[in-house]
Amino acid sequence: MDGQFSRQSFLGPLSEKTFANLRAGIVGLGGGGSHIAQQLAHIGVGHFALFDPDVMEFPNLNRTVGATHDDAIKGTPKVRVAERLIRSVNLYADVWPFQSPWQEKLTALRSCDVVFGCLDGFTRRAELEKSCRRALIPLIDIGMDVYRGSPYSIAGQVITSMPGEPCFRCAQFIKQEDLEREGARYGEAGGNPQVVWPNGVLASSAIGVFVLMFSPWCDVNPAVSFLGYDGNNLTVEHDARFRFAGLCSHFEPIGDLGDPFWKA
Repeated sequence: MDGQFSRQSFLGPLSEKTFANLRAGIVGLGGGGSHIAQQLAHIGVGHFALFDPDVMEFPNLNRTVGATHDDAIKGTPKVRVAERLIRSVNLYADVWPFQSPWQEKLTALRSCDVVFGCLDGFTRRAELEKSCRRALIPLIDIGMDVYRGSPYSIAGQVITSMPGEPCFRCAQFIKQEDLEREGARYGEAGGNPQVVWPNGVLASSAIGVFVLMFSPWCDVNPAVSFLGYDGNNLTVEHDARFRFAGLCSHFEPIGDLGDPFWKA
């Protein structure tokens, strides 16, 4: 293991130990989450909690890092594919693979030092953000979509939600009308176009935000990160909405902490 992280020593003398000791949660191990798992393993994160109820299928092979043709045939759980990928880099990594929704494993989620949200839909994002804010866990969300037009366009984002900082609603990333629109379509099967390279760009950007959180090697505040990805022009730029968000009015500093079940 000696020298494995020598080329990232600029992150600081404590970075290797910090990464080795923290636990990263990844919710959704498809195109985005698989990239996240791989890169976290490469930079030396030692503990993982993986959440995804789905198994590998052939349409997943165009974007899921570490998945094989055999996995699609066998229907290997996505969390097991990610676990295998992580251990191929760090044999001694502590990995908790949960083939279930994160809501069924709240104790495990709340043991994480950081959570990466790799989910489709605003409602799912809002639910995960609420749970992370209650547990004072930083949440880094990534997502992308392909929009029909002439020509087609690809867009995506990396956005953080930190206790005491603007939330997804403050930044106008999640709006009430979006949640209501999704609720009216509840039960519809999702089939959004997905490809590997935007997920790679977004995941790498999210890892950069994560590194700044736990090993601040340069003078950038990761707590207010909102990065917009333009897949047609191949650019990643800061979104200005956090700058004008002000203090968060959606999550109270005291009243929204902890598990409401235990407040009774």
